Amino acid sequence: MPGPFTVLVADFLDETSIETPLLEDIARIVVARATVESALEPYLADTDAMIVYHDISVISDATFRRAPKCKCVVRAGVGYNNVDRTAAAHRGIVVCNVPDYGTEEVADHALALMLALARRLFPSHEAIRAGGWDYKTAFGSPRLRGKTFGVVGCGRIGTAAALRAKAFGMDVVFYDPLKPDGTDKALGVRRVYSLEELLEQSHVVSLHCYLDETTHHLIDAQAFAKMRPGAMLINTARGPVVDQKALLEALDSGHLGSAGLDVVEVEPLDDESLRQHPRVIFTPHSAFYSVEGYVELRTKTALEVRRVLLGEKPRNPVN
Repeated sequence: MPGPFTVLVADFLDETSIETPLLEDIARIVVARATVESALEPYLADTDAMIVYHDISVISDATFRRAPKCKCVVRAGVGYNNVDRTAAAHRGIVVCNVPDYGTEEVADHALALMLALARRLFPSHEAIRAGGWDYKTAFGSPRLRGKTFGVVGCGRIGTAAALRAKAFGMDVVFYDPLKPDGTDKALGVRRVYSLEELLEQSHVVSLHCYLDETTHHLIDAQAFAKMRPGAMLINTARGPVVDQKALLEALDSGHLGSAGLDVVEVEPLDDESLRQHPRVIFTPHSAFYSVEGYVELRTKTALEVRRVLLGEKPRNPVN
């Protein structure tokens, strides 16, 4: 059996109860608990593989050139925009992600945000806590059946959200320039070929796209202007997909009816105007989480590391 290797958990985790049983026969695990890239430097000379979460904003060539033994970086999550894939590939380091964990949780969460906004759950709850009991608190709640649910990004999570919205009797439409023809037929939903067309017809716009240079501020002032008056925005993808300044302006003008946000442009949220807005509800980047999903994420991450260290083909390389 090859080894012993050293696996560096760069950030986020402070224990390895799930990873250790999967790797202990071939590797020792070192937990760095870093929040900035420079804090990894003392560990890099001995690192054969690295597990990265999201607390470090970038893993760059500054790290890779100090880790001559490193064979892989596994981003424990779907997104991998905080890893410089090109620099890693230049040094022969494979970068992988875990694209299928959390699919159920994030799709459920997107629909939960929509339902909470549409059914005015938080205003009703707060009114009752304040001593009231008046059904008029729910005035303005729309019937969701027959409304158009627009999905931006029809990957695994977007597909799961589309099927859930379809089960509510909504008219589901998606925009995703990367999906092959026929995806709409397989799912039994509609497809449009421009973001503008989706925005113009959707009562609910739910974001499920990756964050990269093509999607940064994808939803900007021009996009908000194209949306239906009173539409709802749901973001369980990445905060910077939405231009936060434009979001506030659209809310303040009344053109955007409401927003449900699991992610924001700067986390933790540092904008009091957005934090206190009466037509926004938040969750703290927690859509990914369930007890089962968290175990799944960590298990699949460790198994991908194991495959690479043993010379097997990785399942989810992204460079």
